[in-house]
Amino acid sequence: MSKEREAGGVPQPAPLVEVWRGGVVESRHRGHVAAVAGDGRVVARAGEPETVTYLRSSAKPFQAIPLVASGAAERFGFTPAEIAVACGSHSGEPVHERTVAGMLEKIGLPETALKCGTHEPFSAEVAAELKRHGRPPRVLQNNCSGKHAGMLALALHLGAPVETYDAPDNPVQRAISRAVSRFSGINESEIETGTDGCGVPVFAMPVRAMALMYARLVAPPAEFDGATRAACARVVAAMTGSPEMVGGTRERLDTEMMRVTRGGIISKIGAEGVYTVGVLPCELYRRGLGLALKIEDGEDRRARPTVVIESLRQLGALSAEALERLAPYTHFPVKNNRGETVGDVRAAFKLKDEGGRRKDESVRIQAE
Repeated sequence: MSKEREAGGVPQPAPLVEVWRGGVVESRHRGHVAAVAGDGRVVARAGEPETVTYLRSSAKPFQAIPLVASGAAERFGFTPAEIAVACGSHSGEPVHERTVAGMLEKIGLPETALKCGTHEPFSAEVAAELKRHGRPPRVLQNNCSGKHAGMLALALHLGAPVETYDAPDNPVQRAISRAVSRFSGINESEIETGTDGCGVPVFAMPVRAMALMYARLVAPPAEFDGATRAACARVVAAMTGSPEMVGGTRERLDTEMMRVTRGGIISKIGAEGVYTVGVLPCELYRRGLGLALKIEDGEDRRARPTVVIESLRQLGALSAEALERLAPYTHFPVKNNRGETVGDVRAAFKLKDEGGRRKDESVRIQAE
């Protein structure tokens, strides 16, 4: 836990994004950023990386680890695309519905077994179609339906009660809690939990620990057991191989990030301004790298994408080509009611080099 939280104080966020109208900054978004190596070294930061917040949907790849490591995914013949949708916050497009329905068919359960509830699909086109026809959203269109289908499969594999797979004391959620503890390096008893939007437990931890989780996912440490290391490889391969299952077929930053980096990065949104990234081992980061951020006010649309892309740029983790292709997610003009551009939204921070890198890691971080 952060010292500020223990003391009852408020962590001090860093200004990250400015909203300009003419020559004046009209608004600012503040928050916290942490870049962490697999051994826990903080490579760079902004704000206070020990700030505690909820992992939200950034937990999904780790909620899928027990599904794979236990042998459940193998038992039910889940494809890489099905593993990817279990890790994703999908857009509710027909391809996502079909994929989750296929998982349920394999495990022999109806869609009524899903306890994630319903919400308007993330896909604007699908949501508009439902409204045109006066139809309510379907459970398979819930962005968490793949995750819940995976949890049902794990419950069947473990012989756990299927009807209560979402309960904190169910063996499914206990297995997930152990996985989160292992990857974050925090004892289970010290991880605060709440209830996520889809009804299952959600985990609170420092932003630094979130980044560590992703560093360990892309480059699991040697002390992890073989089944867990193999599960990491399968989850990463599934996400990078089927990025449209993690987000959507269009206009989803998660998906585009993995596409433009050709599998060099895994990318995952979390609600309320959370974003997490794993940079796979490469020449620059031979042991991989985890990145996590939290926009303090929970802003998801203009601040979050701007900060994650700028952070990766400063860390040298995005090529010039990737940056160009990701430009639509970082350039947000401010327009008036006549459609005229009267300002813009821009990144306004420099990561602090924490000196946590080793001599063989040539980290290009702009000095503050």
